[in-house]
Amino acid sequence: MTEIYRNDLIYSVSYALDFVEQDLVMVAPHHSKRVALLSALMGRTMGFSGEELLNLAVCGALHDNALTEYRQLRAAAGRAAEPEAFSGDLGLHCSLGEANIARLSFYPQVKEAILCHHENADGSGPFGRTAAETPAFARLIHMADSVDARFDASRMNPDKFCAARAFVRENTGSLYDAETADAFARSFSAPEELALDLDTLDRPLRVELPEVRALYSPEEVIRLADFFAKIIDYKSRFTYTHSTGLAQKAARMAAYYGWSEDMQARLYLAGALHDVGKLMVPSDILEKPGKLTAEEFEQIKEHARGSFRVLHSIRGLDEVGRWAYHHHEKLDGSGYPFGKTAAELGPQERLMACLDIYQALREDRPYRAGMSHGQAMDILISMVRGGQLDPQIVEDIGICFCRQPEPAA
Repeated sequence: MTEIYRNDLIYSVSYALDFVEQDLVMVAPHHSKRVALLSALMGRTMGFSGEELLNLAVCGALHDNALTEYRQLRAAAGRAAEPEAFSGDLGLHCSLGEANIARLSFYPQVKEAILCHHENADGSGPFGRTAAETPAFARLIHMADSVDARFDASRMNPDKFCAARAFVRENTGSLYDAETADAFARSFSAPEELALDLDTLDRPLRVELPEVRALYSPEEVIRLADFFAKIIDYKSRFTYTHSTGLAQKAARMAAYYGWSEDMQARLYLAGALHDVGKLMVPSDILEKPGKLTAEEFEQIKEHARGSFRVLHSIRGLDEVGRWAYHHHEKLDGSGYPFGKTAAELGPQERLMACLDIYQALREDRPYRAGMSHGQAMDILISMVRGGQLDPQIVEDIGICFCRQPEPAA
């Protein structure tokens, strides 16, 4: 079993998701965290408590979890993913987000919270549901999301506060139902109560909401990993199977070594999360079909430090986080982001570094076709000779994946 603080995991990944939302919807930084807290504060006013409030906050933090997938689906259909296109196609990302969160163990308690978070009280939302047909969690997230997107609670002042309250009053009965509007009015009666800059945001999230420290079975860890891998991989159409592929190979190697099911699942999770920092890298750089400039490559390298920022503070996943964000470190100290050397890298970190390269070489990229097993192994072996990779692990990868099917032509 693997012990994870759900609060830490969700809020940390929502930090990375915010970069996607800023690009696509042009909201202020840390929007997802503000939606989480605003929803929870109103939910408390409505009588929710304990784990109910945490589940509400989690859904608020993940309300737009499908934005990367949404963007790629629109691109595949030849349609833009600009802010105006997003506003005209709200139902798609709601449906995708609901399907994603259904993978998580607490889903029965939050069913349709994400599916319906753009429904309007009068039935004019994407699915035509009225307030009476919309779960309370969804109505609260809709209120928090729309108010913060319009008025930016990170830069609240008395004039904006009065405007926000007036907007809610004027749209009660159309956008918002009376119960949720009343919860908003009672929860935020003064400007400072709605002012949520970064300095005042993290503390109430951690202090006012219960911390849930749960034991996850290997199967639950893998479902959690798949949820995050899908979000990360859809950041770029050129790497849309990379995290999942690495996760699968990491678990397979763990089984090859005879490690426990828990270790296999933890390595799977490390593989799924290793590139979470890529959510912070501009899409035009990730998807550039030609050779990157030196400056662009430095921006790409920053994703490893971004993964560190997201993962290092998640209690219960200290080891998993290290395995993940050290995946570009090399034994000779030439890797990044920290320039670790052999003495500082354990077997799991060395394994992740080797597998990340192997997985990338086997995948199709815009500038080359995926390599065969033999071609990929030649490159890994050359890096062993250069003192960068662990020789025994590279030899084991060669044995373990020698019968893997070649990539499709």
